[in-house]
Amino acid sequence: MTGTVRIVTARVGDVPAVMRVMEAAFDAAYGEAWSAAQLLTLFALPSARVAVAWDGDRACGFSAARMAGPESELLLLAVDPADRGRGIGQRLMDDWQAWAAEQGAEDYFLEMRADNDAIHLYARAGFSECGRRAAYYRGRDGVMRDAITMRRSGRNDRSS
Repeated sequence: MTGTVRIVTARVGDVPAVMRVMEAAFDAAYGEAWSAAQLLTLFALPSARVAVAWDGDRACGFSAARMAGPESELLLLAVDPADRGRGIGQRLMDDWQAWAAEQGAEDYFLEMRADNDAIHLYARAGFSECGRRAAYYRGRDGVMRDAITMRRSGRNDRSS
């Protein structure tokens, strides 16, 4: 690890590197990871963006988001387990919200499994629960887990 992480907008050629991170980061027990074909659909949407965190020539994290009017939704965010604790998740969150603000976002949304440790990252970034889908995720262990929808308003960001 070089210690210098840069975040850039992904290109189609980056999909294999993003998929490597996705497969390492998402617990297969929940089926939350996207396929390469699903990820590629975002590149055709002018209202979507995939960003990759690079440590040298190795992808160590990524985010995928989209705009819908004045709202932006974080679709995916992942950091390679070997790179967690380095602030990469926070940098990807900041990058997403900066991009979305440039696109005119006033509100930011994301959805996650209720027992996902990333809830701490999202709470530190100013997100709070605004909805819940009971028993939305079924793990391979048969246990059902809620999905939490989180929101952060960006309206106050422009008033300073």
